[in-house]
Amino acid sequence: MTLKENIGKDHLRYDAAAGLVVFLVALPLCLGIALASGAPLLAGLVAGVVGGIVVGFVSGSDVSVSGPAAGLTVIVATAIHTLGYPAFLAAVIFAGVLQLAFGALRLGAIADYVPTAVIKGMLAAIGIVIVLKQIPHALGRDLDFEMDMSFIEPDGKENTLSAIVRSLLSASGGAVVISLVSLFILLTWDKLVVPRAKIFKLIPAPLVVVVVGTLINEAFRLGTDGFHLKGEDGHLVSLPILRSPVDIVGELPRPLWAAFKDQRVYVTGVTLAAVASLESLLALEAGQRLDPFKRIALPNRELVAQGLGNITSGLLGGLPVTSVVVRTSANVYAGGRTRWSTILHACLLLAAVLFLGRVLNHVPLAALAAILIVIGSKLAPRSLFQQMWREGIGTFVPFIVTILAIVFTDLLKGVLIGLAIGVFFVIRTNSHAAMIVVSQDNYALLRFNKDISFVHKAELKEKLSAIPEGTMLIIDGTRALHIDRDAFEVLDDFVENAKYKDIKVEFKNLRGKRPDGELPAPR
Repeated sequence: MTLKENIGKDHLRYDAAAGLVVFLVALPLCLGIALASGAPLLAGLVAGVVGGIVVGFVSGSDVSVSGPAAGLTVIVATAIHTLGYPAFLAAVIFAGVLQLAFGALRLGAIADYVPTAVIKGMLAAIGIVIVLKQIPHALGRDLDFEMDMSFIEPDGKENTLSAIVRSLLSASGGAVVISLVSLFILLTWDKLVVPRAKIFKLIPAPLVVVVVGTLINEAFRLGTDGFHLKGEDGHLVSLPILRSPVDIVGELPRPLWAAFKDQRVYVTGVTLAAVASLESLLALEAGQRLDPFKRIALPNRELVAQGLGNITSGLLGGLPVTSVVVRTSANVYAGGRTRWSTILHACLLLAAVLFLGRVLNHVPLAALAAILIVIGSKLAPRSLFQQMWREGIGTFVPFIVTILAIVFTDLLKGVLIGLAIGVFFVIRTNSHAAMIVVSQDNYALLRFNKDISFVHKAELKEKLSAIPEGTMLIIDGTRALHIDRDAFEVLDDFVENAKYKDIKVEFKNLRGKRPDGELPAPR
């Protein structure tokens, strides 16, 4: 059986279950990101629908899920405050056009230059952040919006760790019960319940958690006084109630086309396009690593898909979209096999907006927090840390630095810090053993073992400075295809000073490798 046949067999059963799980995870995220951005709540839901349907159809990835991203929250909130929401929508459309250009120019390959250790560190860090951020929600402290990825809370007074401490000191009994029951179901469903009857294979554990968590809270409401979680206190899903599909159009502003005369719109558009493209490419790479079938998606096609998504979202009054690791990982771990799980989750979001608002507004955030905690723990297993440690310090250091940077700053800053450390170790590894010196009596051979660039200047100077006086030195460039100007400047200086040490220099196979076509004058 081919890979395609293996994936396609009964895939709708898996995709339907995964689409439902992603919908349950994405719903509060879309609302929370819109709230944190200072945008209308419906704008987040519109972006979720567009990310699932438009990007889902065009993208080449079978597991990636797009929608509004927490990583853009600060940029979006600042732009809305500065430009106003209608003008901001114009910037979103311009960002989408730029992403189409990025794809046409084949700039998606930039993700291939991100070290694997940084990608794995990003995934593990996101898992850790998910767990840390959801602990307060699991304990009934719902002051922070769902899936804020920054270490510093939006109010500037709290951080991730202090929020956990405060939630422990002020835990809600109802939330704790719902969270513990939800975690028990998630951890035991596949092992204890599913083997007892085939029918249970068709029911995803997260769906059971949502139903059971809601029923428990309703039982608390009916049977206890003040023990249940209340929507007015922010402990339940909060979905706008619409009377008809027309309300979606009427509730959201439209782009202000006159805003294209404002230079700030273009600056915002460039910023959104750059950051959203980077996040999408990294999420695409992460999704490929999570995909159990290891399918490859074209990054340039992903940029085009994201561009079309942002143009559509901006036209409809929605927030900018990117590919999002949290929803992608939820999709994979829920068993999603093809893009239909992504599209289905968007259709469920749309149906929820139109018809299910009153029902879903009874779902406690504590139950959703339990789902996300389990997803997060799967992204950062102990075996991953052990594997990265065994691969050596050059791999482990960028990996662990990326994790710490993301956990204690935010996603974008953490990835950039991890990337800088990763590049340093790549340069360090590349410069190792680039040349070798062998000597006998008054003769010495300096052989270049690989291409020589500016990163090898220090090693080259060290080797040359160790050549003793009265030596006949041969510098052999046979194995080097390229030697840059910096290396030849070091050789020039050495040849100039060699006469004071009675060192004679001879060059072998270096002609034609110097940018100016000349060699240092041997003596």
